[in-house]
Amino acid sequence: MGAGHVHGPAGQAGDHRVRLWIAFGLTAVIVVAQAVGTVLTGSLALLTDTAHALADASGLLVALIAATLMLRPATSTRTWGFRRIEVIAALGQAALLLVVGVYAAVEGVRRLVEPPEVPAGELLVFGAVGLAANLVAIALLSSTRGANFNMRAAFLEVLNDALGSLGVVVAAVVIATTGFQRADALAGLFIAALIVPRAFALLRETTSVLMEFTPTGLDLDEVRHHLLALEHVEDVHDLHASTVASGLPTLTAHVVVEDRCFTDGHAAAILQDVKRCVAEHFAVQVHHSTFQIETRDIARHEPGSVTHD
Repeated sequence: MGAGHVHGPAGQAGDHRVRLWIAFGLTAVIVVAQAVGTVLTGSLALLTDTAHALADASGLLVALIAATLMLRPATSTRTWGFRRIEVIAALGQAALLLVVGVYAAVEGVRRLVEPPEVPAGELLVFGAVGLAANLVAIALLSSTRGANFNMRAAFLEVLNDALGSLGVVVAAVVIATTGFQRADALAGLFIAALIVPRAFALLRETTSVLMEFTPTGLDLDEVRHHLLALEHVEDVHDLHASTVASGLPTLTAHVVVEDRCFTDGHAAAILQDVKRCVAEHFAVQVHHSTFQIETRDIARHEPGSVTHD
């Protein structure tokens, strides 16, 4: 019995390019405005937020490219199309955020020791401009942030940048009211603290997809247990699961059944049962599965099986 496949709505990619274009335009405006503000004020918080916004703008541009490529159809040489480009794009964005976060941390510590004079009024104006633009971008991307890795990375970048702009505003208010110049460096360190953990989390998630680790939330031991509990199933081996892209987990396995199933017509029914099992019984529903139904003798002559992490 050959391979059985299940295709479902989870494999569909959405088109979010209009929202991304608007968010990219807003972020580009922030970069220009805050770059001017950085030159005028010499603020580390504003410099860090400008670098963060530049990383965001670059990431959103990459997200736009990825969102376009993801819509290209699959071919005989690219059987999944360009679906995984969203994972690569998110990985690149995470790397950008990590670089910005590390720079902000190093420079922030240096400026805590030797705090420069920062004009609070100008800092407040440019911080407020950045915060307002980021809030608009957040409103645009919030409803699609769960669509895929690409959109999640874009939303996180805008959200982090908004928090960074808020840090700039708070620093400006503190400097204006108390004269505490180190507030600028502390705001820069606050922005770094926002960026680095989220960058690491996104790096971990995207790397696990590229390494084809088992999808989070899917327990292969539990899958094997369920399959072995099906009538006429004697063994399950070469069980593998991975994620192609957001919402597209895949699973393959060799299922050993009783010899008589191939003579009395049960093999086809068992194939339907195992496909239904992985598509319905688990928190992570696998709508694209491939199973090889075989006899004990066929399994005995195959190379040694392995279990996918």
